[in-house]
Amino acid sequence: MELSSKKKLHALSLAEKIQVLELLDESKMSQSEVARRFQVSQPQISRICKNKEKLLADWCSGTANRERKRKRESKYSGIDEALLCWYHIARAKAWDVTGPMLLHKAKELADIMGQDFVPSIGWLVRWKRRNNVGFGARHVLAASFPPEPPPPGPTSRAQPPLSLEDFSPEDVFGCAEVPLLYRAVPGRGGACDRVRVLLCANSRGTEKRRVLVSGLRAAPRCFFGVSSEALPASYHPDLGIPWSEWLAQFDRDMGQQGRQVTLLLAARVLEELASLPGLCHVRLLPLSAAAAAAAGSTPALPGSVVRAFKTHYRHRLLGKLAAVQSKRAGISLAEAGAGITVLDALHMAAAAWAKVPPQLIVSSFVQEGLAPCKMPLCPDEASQMPPVPSGLSLQEFARFVDLEGEEPASGACKEETGSEDGQGALEDGFQPPPTKADALRALGTLRRWLECNSTSPELFEKFYACEEEVERLCCL
Repeated sequence: MELSSKKKLHALSLAEKIQVLELLDESKMSQSEVARRFQVSQPQISRICKNKEKLLADWCSGTANRERKRKRESKYSGIDEALLCWYHIARAKAWDVTGPMLLHKAKELADIMGQDFVPSIGWLVRWKRRNNVGFGARHVLAASFPPEPPPPGPTSRAQPPLSLEDFSPEDVFGCAEVPLLYRAVPGRGGACDRVRVLLCANSRGTEKRRVLVSGLRAAPRCFFGVSSEALPASYHPDLGIPWSEWLAQFDRDMGQQGRQVTLLLAARVLEELASLPGLCHVRLLPLSAAAAAAAGSTPALPGSVVRAFKTHYRHRLLGKLAAVQSKRAGISLAEAGAGITVLDALHMAAAAWAKVPPQLIVSSFVQEGLAPCKMPLCPDEASQMPPVPSGLSLQEFARFVDLEGEEPASGACKEETGSEDGQGALEDGFQPPPTKADALRALGTLRRWLECNSTSPELFEKFYACEEEVERLCCL
């Protein structure tokens, strides 16, 4: 009798989970009432709400099995995604796709990715179930399978030549690898302070890709305890840009949105990327020699957009240095700059990229011939730039913005020498992760400071939003 009285586990399908979310959004029913209606526990409804964005993304993708009750991720997710991408291309071209062909292609992709993987019939069945794949009607074939087409690649000669007119402005992207002396002060910048920043945006200015910062050190101590997923930009522990990883992620993101886009690249860079695995949703378009010369950066993003980013970054850096000087009397600008960490630079780079206005991006693409059609030009680009910081003339600030073009100052790298004599923790800005109590105390201190110094009620509205989110995270 005791066994029969236990509740039987009732798992909801994806379609039922979407119904739960619709009920909670459109009615005033509580989670407990919805749980009783679907004969599940309230914690299960709570988990559905917590995973709302992921469930909606699966539902809208069109590839998820909507009757499936549990989503078990594959151990070889990279092979899963690559095979699904190839399958969609094959079906779009009306190729007759069979089980043996999929097994053969999965093994081929695994070899390309360097993974020790042998697909089985059971794995293929689970892959089809995970991705809601069905072969549908079969074509009658001759004696054997048709010759399998070559995998799509960035320089495949089988593809028709592309031009900007083949894409809408929203689907034309440009990117630039920008060298940056992240903690330089006016007139002074060291070679050891150099990082590289990857910027990418579409020609409409409506979409900016996440900033990628690459640096010299594999694990700066300022990143200790930091959640990389929570940061507004990505960090790569090498001075070079990881093009293969970045392009693969870009391709996956466009695939999830069901888009076909083009990325502008200089011809010589395209040759260097020729060995990359095929991209399904991103087509690499070589720039003409004239357009490449006008862009002034490789890969291609209008030079005025790059300069706007650097202008906002330098303006923000000087503001931070001025704040440090006000806190510590007698400290020089160079000493204040030495306290700037790579993590600080990552935040400032993300903030500077967010401040580059879409109108400037649009006009820059048009002026440099990188837009697929004529679009209205921005009437006054200078008005969208931050004001010249106090204490610097317009010429001095312009030279500071372009400091990377000058010869870097000589001297030992502080980060390298510091790690040997025990001073690395201080110079790298190492701090133990703050506790929840620390965060709440900091909120109280900030609010008190605003009460005594703020002159704008609107500033409190921004503080309230931050306060509410911090308090919510402290309750988790």
